[in-house]
Amino acid sequence: MTTIANARITAGPKEPFTATTIERRDLGPHDVGIDIKYTGLCHSDVSHARSEWGHNTFPLVPGHEIAGIVTGVGSEVTRFAVGDRVGVGCLVNSCRECRNCLLGHEEQCIPGNTKTYGSVDRDGTRTHGGYSDKIVVNDHFVLALPDDIPLANAAPLLCAGVTVYSPLIRWGAGPGRRVGVIGLGGLGHLAVRISAALGAHTTVFELDPAKEDDARALGADEFYVSSDVEQLRSLAQSLDLIISTVPANLDLDVFMGMLMLDGVFVSIGVPSRPLSLDAFSVIVNRRALAGSRIGSIRETQELLDFCGRHGIGAEIEIIGADDIDTAFDRMVAGDVRFRFVLDAATLSR
Repeated sequence: MTTIANARITAGPKEPFTATTIERRDLGPHDVGIDIKYTGLCHSDVSHARSEWGHNTFPLVPGHEIAGIVTGVGSEVTRFAVGDRVGVGCLVNSCRECRNCLLGHEEQCIPGNTKTYGSVDRDGTRTHGGYSDKIVVNDHFVLALPDDIPLANAAPLLCAGVTVYSPLIRWGAGPGRRVGVIGLGGLGHLAVRISAALGAHTTVFELDPAKEDDARALGADEFYVSSDVEQLRSLAQSLDLIISTVPANLDLDVFMGMLMLDGVFVSIGVPSRPLSLDAFSVIVNRRALAGSRIGSIRETQELLDFCGRHGIGAEIEIIGADDIDTAFDRMVAGDVRFRFVLDAATLSR
C-alpha cells in the first residue's frame, strides 16, 4: 500500500507553489521510510523550479536537503532503525556498476544518477523531493545525522555542506594551508566554518563589506571586499586553495594570481558566461583551475560526522510552506542569512 505525503508543487517555471499530495512507494527490502521534519532550500531549487537551466520536467516537487526520522525499514536494512535521525541529499539512486560508482562516486555516475527530485528512477517512476512530509529512499543513499546538531540546522549540510567539504578535503585544507572562500552565502558560510575547523588559515572575499563581522564570527582570519581589485592584486601568491561559491563572472586572472605553487582555484558557483583566463595564469606556479559538484555518499557521511564532532550546523531562517515563493525571491536577491529551511509540519495546513 502506497503512502500519501503532503507536498508543495509547481506546475511550471512561472507558476507559484501550491498544496498537493503525492504517492510514496511501498517499502522494498532495501528501503527506508522517513518522516521529513525539515528541508533546506537550495539555490539550485530556484534554478530548477524556474527552469533557468532549461532541462526541467514539470510538475516539480523540489528539495534535496532533507532531515527527518525513520518510520520504517525494509527487511534487508541493517544500518537504520525506526526512530533514527537521518538525512537525504541530492541523490537517491545510481547504477552502482560504472567505474565512477565503483570508485565510490555515485554523484559522478556515468550513465547518470537519480536526483532526489525531477529525475526518472531506475524503476521508471519520477522522483519527488523534500518539499513534502514523507519520503522512501534506498538505504544506500540515506545518511545518519549527528545527535548534537538540530535537524533544521543539519538539513543544509546534505547539499551545501558536502558541496564545500568535498573540495576542501580533495585539495588538502588543513593546518599550514591557506584557503580563500569567495562569497559568504549559503555555501560560503559553511565553507568558512569547515575550513576553519580543519585548521586552515581562511580568507573571505565578499562584495558586501557589511558581512565582515559575520565572516570573522564564523572563523575567517581575513576579509577582503572582492570588488577592490588593487587590494586583491596585493595578495599575489598568498593562497593554496580558492573556492568560489558565487555565480558571478569573476576576473579569474586576479584570483589565479593569488595562488602559490600548485595552488588550485575551484569553481562551485555557475557563472552566466564561460570561464575565461590568460594561459599564464595557470602556467605560472603550476596552478590548476578545477570544478566540483556535491559529493559522494561516503563524503557526505564523513562531513556529517565531522560537523557533529565540531558542532557545525548551518545558520538558518525557518519558513512555512506558504512562504516558498517569497523565499525564492529573497534568495535571488541575496536576502537570507544564510539558508532557508522549510518546516515540513506546515505542509498540511
